[in-house]
Amino acid sequence: MADLRYLKGYAPEIQQQASELLASGKTAAFFLGRYPEPHQLQGARALHDYTMALKNQYLRSSAPISKVIYDDRIHVIDNALGLHTFVSRVQGNKLKAKNEIRISSLFRRLPEPLLNMIVVHELAHLREKAHDKAFYRLCCHMQPEYHQREFELRLYLCHRERHGDLW
Repeated sequence: MADLRYLKGYAPEIQQQASELLASGKTAAFFLGRYPEPHQLQGARALHDYTMALKNQYLRSSAPISKVIYDDRIHVIDNALGLHTFVSRVQGNKLKAKNEIRISSLFRRLPEPLLNMIVVHELAHLREKAHDKAFYRLCCHMQPEYHQREFELRLYLCHRERHGDLW
């Protein structure tokens, strides 16, 4: 089960089932049956608009976001699907703070529900910095199937590592 590094936090039974599914080669049929098409949010502007629509729907009173982009420098190997950064800059005698969301460029060709999970996760960091119960409660508020989609994304990353891209 060495190729299940993205599923380390799950129960051994789930890891075993995932390993059997990957070994049988049925993951491609599973994903293509569940998510036949990739999303159409290819550019930074489309990703920004998509993210801002979710933010305005669920986190209207949260701090503004100055930048939402796909980032080629984020590597999934480092256990990061996306990053929420809080950048402070000195401008004159004032300190300006900006929130930025960066999504790994690997996810430009994912189906929309899986991209949605990543965006929801990064948006939740606007209110909750730590990955605690309040954080995951907020994620589930914004995306009721959050945990299922996170698992599927992690399973897809295992599939991608073993068999290559699907979309």
